[in-house]
Amino acid sequence: MKHISQRSKLSLLTLAAIFVLSGCSQSLIKDDTHVASTDTTECSGSEWVDDSSLAVLPIPVVAFFMPHTDLNDIKGDDYLKRCGESNKLVNREVSVGRALCFPTALTRVVTLGIWQWCPARVSWEADVQP
Repeated sequence: MKHISQRSKLSLLTLAAIFVLSGCSQSLIKDDTHVASTDTTECSGSEWVDDSSLAVLPIPVVAFFMPHTDLNDIKGDDYLKRCGESNKLVNREVSVGRALCFPTALTRVVTLGIWQWCPARVSWEADVQP
């Protein structure tokens, strides 16, 4: 039987972590950076949201192979509205972090592929011009 060295195990673990975590965040809105004037204020925040999905054809076991649709539509503009009027916002950025969707994938197994719970973190920031 082949013996795997400690260094090889660490390399495989690092590679697996990079592969899994690389798709965990999605940028919904990202403006090119503009130089903000001195009288702008920064607005930022973050919030946990439900990004669960449901199988298009909710038949147990068959649902594993069906596409899923999101139950809640996450829109970046909904979060930027908290900072003010859209025509006064510059350097806008909204991103959704789905890192906790991987451990909660057990809900998809328990429901035989029909539903998956996914707690996601929405973060937003923008500079507000007067």
